Amino acid sequence: MDPGKKRVVVTGLGTVNPLGNSVLDSWEAARSGKSGIGPITRFDTSEFKTRIAGEVRNFDALAYVNAKELRRIDLFILYALASADMAVADAGLDHPEDLGDRAGVIIGTGIGGLSTTEREKETLLSSGPKRISPFTIPAVLPNLAAGQVAIRHGARGPISCTVTACASGSNAVGDAFRAIANGYADIMIAGGSEAAVCPLTVAGFNAMRALSTRNDEPEKASRPFDLDRDGFVIGEGAGVLVLEELSRALDRRARIYAEVAGYATTSDAFHIAAPPPGHHGAVRAMELALRDARLLPADIDYINAHGTSTPLNDLYEVEAILKVFGDREDLAVSSTKSMTGHLLGAAGGVESVFTVLAVAGSVLPPTINLERLEKECRLDFVPHASRKRDVRAALSNSFGFGGVNAVLAFRKFEG
Repeated sequence: MDPGKKRVVVTGLGTVNPLGNSVLDSWEAARSGKSGIGPITRFDTSEFKTRIAGEVRNFDALAYVNAKELRRIDLFILYALASADMAVADAGLDHPEDLGDRAGVIIGTGIGGLSTTEREKETLLSSGPKRISPFTIPAVLPNLAAGQVAIRHGARGPISCTVTACASGSNAVGDAFRAIANGYADIMIAGGSEAAVCPLTVAGFNAMRALSTRNDEPEKASRPFDLDRDGFVIGEGAGVLVLEELSRALDRRARIYAEVAGYATTSDAFHIAAPPPGHHGAVRAMELALRDARLLPADIDYINAHGTSTPLNDLYEVEAILKVFGDREDLAVSSTKSMTGHLLGAAGGVESVFTVLAVAGSVLPPTINLERLEKECRLDFVPHASRKRDVRAALSNSFGFGGVNAVLAFRKFEG
């Protein structure tokens, strides 16, 4: 990072995802190599090719909103509110004066309130326009996750919503990092949220042949870098971080998990859905993130890969990593999507939480279901079980439809 810019640290974490409804539960499940994938329970899947997903389960919505509010918001907003509440509390920002004019919110989402759109369209067709809820539009709009979080926490600084498909969460964290580094805010609540386990999404991805159809073995369906991978598994949830300007965090003696060291985003300019061979856009994004962080490739101990479990994405991401880092035996790479599934616009938020915890706790989360490694994938993917190891610095990769690439660099905070 430019030495003239402000340093940014992570002081709070929050997440709801298929592995658990808190940071502690999710991280314990990830370290244990558990899968959050199971049969879809939200709708009848009998006519669908794919009948599995990473659903958020046993979630107590009324711990975060009252019954009236629950009827007025989409699940993606609810997950964002819950995760932001956790992150703000974790950061120790307990009083209204803790936020205010110098605090902002950026919550990304790939799709927004699609479940509400489906439901209200059915109401329109069956009962007519007079039966449509007046809260339909506020429940559907992608930026209302950020808006609701800002309203709840009194954050009156910069506010935005990144909608960059599967890179949305990482772009949100990166843009929030830049807002603080460039002096536009002191605190940012940032991450991604998605709740798109619904008929239209599953049917649409099935039509693209993008989803796994390993319905009889849901826990083994998400298998990044495995020779027998057959597509990704859709998931849902949210991941939110509190980013804070370093001197402010030190002044209030906040716990610091890690430092946000750098960020970069690039475009493949190649195809609406497929990465190019060699994934030059990912190569450039990793190289630029390292440059922004003033780190060398040898400084990176761990990469939380995009690793979706699709044939082309996994292979080309490996090619990109090898291009940047070479055949380093001491570089660990894993995909936590093997356990959570692919949370689309929330993926980068949740994976940022996991990457920060890897740096803070010196633990490498595993890639599960890696039974037959594709020969071109010659990296240490931390197969099957987590591993204790000091992590000086780490990258989190996110790539999205439209050719968007986002890479975040985190490092251990050393004062």
